Amino acid sequence: MALLTLFLSYPAFVCLLCTLIFLVSYFSTSSGKSAFKLPPGPKPLPIIGNLHLLDIKRQDKSLMKFAKEYGPVYTLHFGFQKAVVLTGYEAVRDALVNFTEEFVDRPPIPIFEEIQHGNGVFFSTGELWRTTRRFTMASMRNLGMGKKFLEDQIIEELCFLIRSIKAFEGKPFGLRTFNTAPTNITFAILFGERFDYKDPVFLTLLRLIDEVMCLLGSPLLHLFNFYPFLGFFFNVHKTLLQKVEEVRIIIRDYIKASKQDIHANGLKSYTDALVFKQQEDASKKENLFHDDNLIASILDLVMAGTETTATTLQWAVLLMMKYPSIQEKVQEEIEHVVDPGSWASYEDRKKLPYTNAVIHEIQRFITLLPHVPRCTSVDTHFRGYFIPKGTTVIPSLTSVLLDPSHWETPYEFNPGHFLDAEGKFVKKEAFMPYSLGRRNCMGESLAKMELFLFFAGLLQTFSFQPPPGIAASAIDLTVPKTTFTLRPQPQLTCAVSRE
Repeated sequence: MALLTLFLSYPAFVCLLCTLIFLVSYFSTSSGKSAFKLPPGPKPLPIIGNLHLLDIKRQDKSLMKFAKEYGPVYTLHFGFQKAVVLTGYEAVRDALVNFTEEFVDRPPIPIFEEIQHGNGVFFSTGELWRTTRRFTMASMRNLGMGKKFLEDQIIEELCFLIRSIKAFEGKPFGLRTFNTAPTNITFAILFGERFDYKDPVFLTLLRLIDEVMCLLGSPLLHLFNFYPFLGFFFNVHKTLLQKVEEVRIIIRDYIKASKQDIHANGLKSYTDALVFKQQEDASKKENLFHDDNLIASILDLVMAGTETTATTLQWAVLLMMKYPSIQEKVQEEIEHVVDPGSWASYEDRKKLPYTNAVIHEIQRFITLLPHVPRCTSVDTHFRGYFIPKGTTVIPSLTSVLLDPSHWETPYEFNPGHFLDAEGKFVKKEAFMPYSLGRRNCMGESLAKMELFLFFAGLLQTFSFQPPPGIAASAIDLTVPKTTFTLRPQPQLTCAVSRE
């Protein structure tokens, strides 16, 4: 009793004791022999966990390295947080397809908690996520996603893009020029109108999306996510929140306009559909379509719906510069199938196996989005291990797209991965750049259509070459720029008209 009284009279000592108890319990469950039977993994250090073993800029490559020692399912410590990592096609597919409900949630990532506060379609969970995602998918279909109407819009946007490229008259220009067209398609769906490429609002949104994506890849932002209680030491997350708020201001303006005009003009956009649903559910006791969720949902699609396809198109042009023989073969195939003066249609992909294979190989090779974390929604037994509810789970898409047991030359750009001996296109199960399960990419069908039509149309019109003085062999693909996605390093290209 006297000892207990002594402890209670010295708060600092009590705090130290609690810390020791925490560390003991922490390490008792950190190894492969833990009481909870978590997967094995490298021994963590106090406070930093396994961060000293990670390449923060290329976490995806670090995750693959650990798998060689600990197997396809292992535990990793990001500071104080434990995460179960899944690598390779078999483990990732098993989790996302056969345990789709168990691995359906998102973990509370500090920066996205600050941005979205649990709203939207990307990082929300529970009934809010299910209802918002279901509504978003239905709205996208109603707005033409995957239909001929949208194909016509993409072809129209392709013409605007080609016109802007021709203005360079074969002189060098930046790869980011290709962002305008796919971004405009997304904006037309979200806001009901396309933008002129010189429109101030359009240019502002392009700039803000770029700045936000770059900040999301910052090592300092990763540190904030690992140690949010040390946020007062960092400014990067504050800068990011300011940029996001600038995007929100534009979104609020569109929501306000929609509320005023919706009954006169009908539903022409995703924003209109959200506003109509909000008004329709106004009498419900719990209306999930409140303003915060509307803004968050549009914000998710502004960011995710533009960055991925636009960046893939940049990579596509860069790879054609790097491999001119592949570019020429694509052009020859298109010329044999598509009538002169016509654009390749989405249906033509079935008659263009080599072109289709090149597009798929681009997506596989660039491993654009290495992983997006999941979270166990219930206590889960998976592959002989027990993963408690609320545990962060990282399905490594990079490890699937580079899995040597499914790809003959995983680290080489090889369209033959998607062709059989007769040159026919072959689907591959390990091709999953859009992820799998109930959290797969909602815009997959739109992205596929955009990539095919833009890529084919651009190669019908231009041959892409490095700037004068730079050999194709000198183009370096090995060090991508780490943002929210893996972007190509800023580079120039020359578009030589094929007319």
